[in-house]
Amino acid sequence: VLGWGVGGIEAEAVMLGEPYTMPPPVVVGVEIVGTLASGATATDLVLTITRRLREVGVVDRFVEFFGPGVSALSVPDRATIANMCPEYGATAALFPIDEATVAYLRGTGRPETVVARVEAYARAQGLWGSPTPGAIDYDRVVSIDLGAIVPTIAGPRNPEESV
Repeated sequence: VLGWGVGGIEAEAVMLGEPYTMPPPVVVGVEIVGTLASGATATDLVLTITRRLREVGVVDRFVEFFGPGVSALSVPDRATIANMCPEYGATAALFPIDEATVAYLRGTGRPETVVARVEAYARAQGLWGSPTPGAIDYDRVVSIDLGAIVPTIAGPRNPEESV
């Protein structure tokens, strides 16, 4: 699951066939551990991750989520977290492709040929599964314990200002 924030002018240029160039990104690894505590929702998860990543400073960075807790997140939750990358300041956010991703594709009616192609491509490119700690040389690593996430509320304009 990849979320990528671009501005309107950049998006228009790409749609008109212009290349989108950028320097190699600084990549922040976000290690997800544990499982969500009873009573915590996907909204609490997203608001907490947004606040935490704004605190550590991921502006103009790529964020890659990894670790044993990733498998505890549904694919829609992963997509929501990745889609929130502009709110926490990142240029892009990435979750690994795994069995849950493939099951989601099947469950949403994708043709088996497409599902098989996605899995084969991810495996061939080394994008399959969550990297183990230390397997990738991130510029910085931040850890988030899903079990520490508590019910949270925030206003619509500033999701990082939650209580």
